[in-house]
Amino acid sequence: MITLGLTGSIGMGKSTVAAMFAEAGVPVFDADAMVHQLQGPGGALVAAIEAEFPDTTTELGVNRTLLRETVLGDDAAMARLEALVHPAVAQAREKFLADHAAEPFVVLDVPLLFEAGGWSHVDRIAVVSAPPEVQRARVLARPGMTTERFEAILARQMPDAEKRARADFVIPTGGPLAETREYVSNLIACLAPPAGG
Repeated sequence: MITLGLTGSIGMGKSTVAAMFAEAGVPVFDADAMVHQLQGPGGALVAAIEAEFPDTTTELGVNRTLLRETVLGDDAAMARLEALVHPAVAQAREKFLADHAAEPFVVLDVPLLFEAGGWSHVDRIAVVSAPPEVQRARVLARPGMTTERFEAILARQMPDAEKRARADFVIPTGGPLAETREYVSNLIACLAPPAGG
């Protein structure tokens, strides 16, 4: 089984590309969705996060806005949060890989693949990338997003050019969706050719 790490900076279209893989029948492990599950109602990390960052949770789980305000810009606090989250996500990822061991390849959708060291646990890396002006427009159109918050998030992420330089595949997402879908289809054909083909 080939593991394809899928990553890209905020606003680059990674979720859209991950959905294209899933629609084509490729198993996708979504690290962000797993974090939401672990931090949601009854989630496995809620109590630990409340203990480490008091008053950031409710009966609905972690209040992500409050937690983000608590850790963003505070490297020590971010490191404490990551020390809780990363091992739990890694455990879920290992279960996903075991559950799909018979597949020719799977996608591991990990936003901070390079930043968190996950690149060393995959066979190939695909980076989604769009021009900076497209990225900026997409992110600033999100509800509650500010220029300051966008800049703070970008500061924690490896620059797009460096990600592209380290990737095995670059999937452009700045043009029409049909063009991106064609890149994804070609990549699937490359990684999981049809039997006998």
